[in-house]
Amino acid sequence: MKLYAKTISATLPDWATVVTKSADLFEIEINDEHPNFQSLLEELETEIEPGTFGVKAEDLCSRLGIEMSNPNLHQLIEQTQTLISLIAWHPNYRQLLDEGYTPDLNIADAQTALTYLEWELERNR
Repeated sequence: MKLYAKTISATLPDWATVVTKSADLFEIEINDEHPNFQSLLEELETEIEPGTFGVKAEDLCSRLGIEMSNPNLHQLIEQTQTLISLIAWHPNYRQLLDEGYTPDLNIADAQTALTYLEWELERNR
């Protein structure tokens, strides 16, 4: 499981690791199989809505000492474009294409949709 945060605690549990750090964003990888993480989930589990039990992200982040990132839409689009580019050139994705993977919508379609969204945001500024 991955979380993205603006700030993190000086000490994270051994089942949480900072993967990447940029000027305003930490990417944290959580080993959700670790028994200590599982016990934390059990401890924090609440009724989120009638009949639905789970852990609220806000509660989990508060317990870990991290502040969730809430970037603006432009930042999200930029980050998503970067991730899509990484997917497009990932060896596993390339292998799927070589083996005949032909989705109805492809990486270029996703990039185009994000570009259109970006243009619309610029137009409405």
